[in-house]
Amino acid sequence: MKLGLLLLAILPIAAYAQDSTAVNSSGEYPNTFSSGSANVQRFDNKARRFNDWSISVGGGAAFMVHSDLRSFYDKKVNWGYNTYVSIDKQITHVFGLSLIYQRGETKQKAMLGGAAGAAAGVGTATTKYNQLALMGDVNFSNLLRRVDNHSPYRWAFHGYAGIGFQGYDTSLHDGNEFRWSDSPKRVPLFIKQDFDINSLFYQFGIGLKYNVSKLIDIEARTMYIISGDDEFDGGGWAEANDYDPATLGSKYNMISKSRSDNAWTVNLGLTFKLGKQVSHLAWHDPLQEAYYRTSVLENASQDLVVCEKGDADNDGVCDDWDRQLDTPAGARVDGAGVALDMDLDGVIDLYDKCVTVPGPVENNGCPTK
Repeated sequence: MKLGLLLLAILPIAAYAQDSTAVNSSGEYPNTFSSGSANVQRFDNKARRFNDWSISVGGGAAFMVHSDLRSFYDKKVNWGYNTYVSIDKQITHVFGLSLIYQRGETKQKAMLGGAAGAAAGVGTATTKYNQLALMGDVNFSNLLRRVDNHSPYRWAFHGYAGIGFQGYDTSLHDGNEFRWSDSPKRVPLFIKQDFDINSLFYQFGIGLKYNVSKLIDIEARTMYIISGDDEFDGGGWAEANDYDPATLGSKYNMISKSRSDNAWTVNLGLTFKLGKQVSHLAWHDPLQEAYYRTSVLENASQDLVVCEKGDADNDGVCDDWDRQLDTPAGARVDGAGVALDMDLDGVIDLYDKCVTVPGPVENNGCPTK
């Protein structure tokens, strides 16, 4: 039954999608693009049904995971932090865009092999980063939801992917080459990367949002950051000779074969939805709305009002569309409530004694000869 009603609701749209669209320059509706529909609303800021802007803030832990020096080392966790703030624009109920700024710090460790490792011990590094990125947001719950549910849902599963630029400062300390020493003269290794084309990075991840109210969402989000840079973990410079075992210097960047140091963040955040509308576009499911409206139509009581103005002449035709409101009693009428005159002689059949033959009124509608 519900599917049948839904098809009935959609069928007229398909049937008349190609009907006349004559240009109407008056500015009134229906207009050029309405196909004559009477159910047309303006699409502007005043007519918007949903909010589509928001601001998100959050923070949590950050780890250097796939790199030369790592936050998970010797069965211990070296904790770092990550914070973010973003301006979010919902494009459709499924897709949105965010301009996001992230700031954080990771701590990681590693040990060189052989004699170099025995001399240096465990090397420790710190990375402090700032990132600015454009990130896409796919609402998988709205994309995949196929539920006939009358009540609004409160949980939504999101996927994220983006690209941006980063700047960072790293430091590396160990017990040999990278330590504070006057004899011999040695200092830790410090690397600074400014925002430029060489600092391009990528990130992707998932999040689970809960709709607390029309103003606030709570989200748990995890992101994987691909730096594309072998200096991001603080393991040393990444010039060609730095990967040559025959050259001098500690080779922390050769611990892992990968030339990209990648990080992982786990965050808890809040989203503040902006606008005066009752709900946000990210929490709108058009299919659910269609099911709901179908259910309303299915369960609505149909009260059909006939002859609201009555039938004053009792001819069986309601006064709403009766063209002859004073039809004589007993006269047969057509669908418009007009008394029948079969021979069209001006005498209605009720008074015409010769119904099929025209005649004057003076002779009761019969011929004189």
